[in-house]
Parts: sequence; C-alpha cells; structure tokens
Amino acid sequence: MNPFFTDHLNLLKKCHTDIHKALKGLPPEALDWVPGRDMNSICVLVYHLTGAERFWIGDVAMNEPSNRDRDAEFKVRGLGEEFLCKRLDDSYAYAAAALEKISLQDLEAPRITSRGTFTVGWALLHALEHSMLHLGHLEITRQLWEQRGLN
Repeated sequence: MNPFFTDHLNLLKKCHTDIHKALKGLPPEALDWVPGRDMNSICVLVYHLTGAERFWIGDVAMNEPSNRDRDAEFKVRGLGEEFLCKRLDDSYAYAAAALEKISLQDLEAPRITSRGTFTVGWALLHALEHSMLHLGHLEITRQLWEQRGLN
C-alpha cells in the first residue's frame, strides 16, 4: 500500500482508538445524554461519524452506494458501548479494504454527488477531518458528563 494510504489509515485508526477510549466505561445514560440545546449525544456522534465515513469513503470515493439515511443518524438512542465500538471497528475495516483498492492516480478522479463535485482525494481527507472533529465533540461531551453537578 502506498505510504499516503497507510498514513491515512493510521490517522483514522488513532481517531477510532481515541473514540474507543472516550466510550470506555460510560453507563448507557451517558451515551444518550445531550449536554445542551443543539448538541448531540455521544451515541449520535459515533453513529453519525461512522455513517459519514462510509458515505465519503464508500459512496463517494469508491462509488459503492450505502443508502445512507443521514437524518436517522441524529435520532439514534439506546445503543450500548459494545454496539458503538463494533460499528467503529466495522467502519475502519471498510476503510482499510477500500484504500487497498485506490491508487494515487485515483485521488484526482472527480465524483459527482448531491452535495457537489469532489475528488476522491478530497472525499478521503474530508472523511478523516470530519471524524477527528467529532472525536473532539465526543471528548468534550464525556468531560461535561463527568463534571455535571460538580459546580
């Protein structure tokens, strides 16, 4: 595998490992807890970021439709730590298999979506960027959960 794709997967793996750490040991009520108006629970964040990874890597970069229902990702509740960790692991496995099939020349290929036209390279980088952003949201949400009522 080309070093670019290896680096991409290593960064995605680190992101997923940090999400696993943020999930570890949280009770079910913490996973569904929403810290404030217009904010998301940890459960929603994990479900959404894995849906987005599949969309940008699969639907866009690989041209493999997933029939994603983005709106439904923001309504999930009651998914336990084990389910969310498996979803993360499955998402990583899909990304690893997909990147095995992509060449450096493929990165320049345009992809037309309902959201606009993007290159394969942009889609891959955006999937990583988006997951890292939500990792930060997850970590902050866990901190807020752990600090609630301490003031």
